[in-house]
Amino acid sequence: MAVRNIVKKGDDILRKKCREVTEVTDRIRITMEDMADTMHAELGVGLAAPQVGVMRRMFVAEPKPESGNIYYMINPEIYHREGSVPGEEGCLSVPGLVGTVERPEKIKMKAQDLEGNWQDYEFEGFEARVMCHEYDHLEGILYTDKASNIHDPVLDYEEEV
Repeated sequence: MAVRNIVKKGDDILRKKCREVTEVTDRIRITMEDMADTMHAELGVGLAAPQVGVMRRMFVAEPKPESGNIYYMINPEIYHREGSVPGEEGCLSVPGLVGTVERPEKIKMKAQDLEGNWQDYEFEGFEARVMCHEYDHLEGILYTDKASNIHDPVLDYEEEV
């Protein structure tokens, strides 16, 4: 597959709501595989289609890289949110910065898989955070819209040393 270029903050594409995937085709599957390759190449744990310039409702996520379990989410819908917990987030489209974002502790969602079949999922903790972050991309929302304490951890470290 291929590693694609990451769209960076400031590009209007990141602020647009994505369109539904009407049919899961080979082209969609190839795009999703490219997205997984790109996520791995950039050492990310998730990547949404608009981050590679594709305005479709789909993302890939691997919240636990050691598991090797990649989620391919097409037309995802979060239908239940529970609890609220702050946590630090970064984004491949906003390089160098992290911020604290309040996210649900647990979520339930459904999405189509690479074969077009609907699957139900339950996530909690960091996995829920990753799914919500990627889902926001499909709505044209960046984590920086919700974050407090946005900072550059490298500069913070250099100031401490």
